[in-house]
Amino acid sequence: MMVHIPNVLTATEVAHCREVMEKADWVDGRITAGHQSGQVKKNLQLAEGGVAARELGALVGAALEKNALFISAALPQRVFPPLFNRYDTSMTFGSHVDNAIRAVPGTGQRIRTDLSATLFLSEPDSYDGGELVVEDTYGDHSVKLPAGDLILYPSTSLHHVTPVTRGVRLASFFWLQSLVRESSQRSLLFDLDTAIMRLNQEVPASPSLVMLTGVYHNLLRQWAEP
Repeated sequence: MMVHIPNVLTATEVAHCREVMEKADWVDGRITAGHQSGQVKKNLQLAEGGVAARELGALVGAALEKNALFISAALPQRVFPPLFNRYDTSMTFGSHVDNAIRAVPGTGQRIRTDLSATLFLSEPDSYDGGELVVEDTYGDHSVKLPAGDLILYPSTSLHHVTPVTRGVRLASFFWLQSLVRESSQRSLLFDLDTAIMRLNQEVPASPSLVMLTGVYHNLLRQWAEP
């Protein structure tokens, strides 16, 4: 399941991110790649744990906590501190699968990567190329979103970033461990939650809403991992 989550960051917050990133120092993006993905990764990254990455990561984290669509789709249990990358002209990231387990620096904590996320920070008309392409059984899905929008997709997916041929592509990326490990169960819960929210707008007094909400929470109680 891929979910487009619009307006995670406001225009003001996006502008602040770009201002901080413009002044920051960049390192080789392969520093956070596994052995296999490191062979096909060619981009730059804010130093993990650096001042700029910590400041912007806190901004993104606070925005995610307030975003109802993100919470509904991801059911996050643990979120890896957001990282930030940059693709200049000719930079790319070949087809790869994200590492199954990520160690959170400085905490001794590890998370299972159930879902991957890319938060776009450059306007799509400011660069050519740089599409995130997620591959699944239904084909290739090319994603290039407005600045401030986020795409959420299964970490089990093969995916790549096409070469940038003009301009600069800035983004934040991170992984998360969901309360519900199984993708098909998360998808059912998301569909049910979406239907409940729509019914609440269309027929707010319906007794069926109470029943459906009970079904949602009982399924979540059954499937969620502590």
